[in-house]
Amino acid sequence: MITLPVAILAGGLATRLRPVTEKVPKALLPIAGRPFIHWQLGLLAQQGVTEVAVCAGHLGEQIQAAVGDGSGFGMTVRYSFDGDTLLGTGGALKRALPILGAAFFVLYGDSYLRCSFAAVQTAYEDSAALGLMTVFCNEDRWEKSNVLLRDGRVVEYDKHSPRPGMRHIDYGLSILSVQALQRSPASAAFDLADLYHELASRGELAALTVNERFYEIGSVGGIEATERHLMSWGGR
Repeated sequence: MITLPVAILAGGLATRLRPVTEKVPKALLPIAGRPFIHWQLGLLAQQGVTEVAVCAGHLGEQIQAAVGDGSGFGMTVRYSFDGDTLLGTGGALKRALPILGAAFFVLYGDSYLRCSFAAVQTAYEDSAALGLMTVFCNEDRWEKSNVLLRDGRVVEYDKHSPRPGMRHIDYGLSILSVQALQRSPASAAFDLADLYHELASRGELAALTVNERFYEIGSVGGIEATERHLMSWGGR
């Protein structure tokens, strides 16, 4: 049973998809006939998620208008806005802490993931770590692998300078505790990747390997693959 809320990081500028995202946030791009975030929320509802916090920035008011309070998806959706200055993935998450609770899932706003959220929560609760990252054995197939595992922990995570020997990649779903963000700056922009790197270096980031392929809409190729996947499932 899923008891943790899900934070969706949906505040980026999506520069790789411009000019389409200059007036429409990436979360609302039409994918297989629906705004992408509708696909995400529908999948979360199927998983048993009841509480979602959308961390919004660029054109975030459009997301709120399109989703509302979440009742149409059978859940409660709340919003946390960056304000005048974009806070990055880490800063946006820290700002949202008052509506998230003691621990929460973190889902990138361009990811569509069919892994079991219940299994991820169970692994986190069994780990006694400050955070847990789901990882996928990527072998440099989609992007450069950037995670090194040892004994159920992420011992090295380097999104910027991955090195030989790394076989896994950040799958796009994590769980963090409030304590994991305690050392992070308040009201300042920072990248969640830097937080994961720090947690891994301290032995405080557990890992769960998942086998389901990830889908994303952060690139033109990713959009095409995601649309094919959704259509193959009959639009479910």
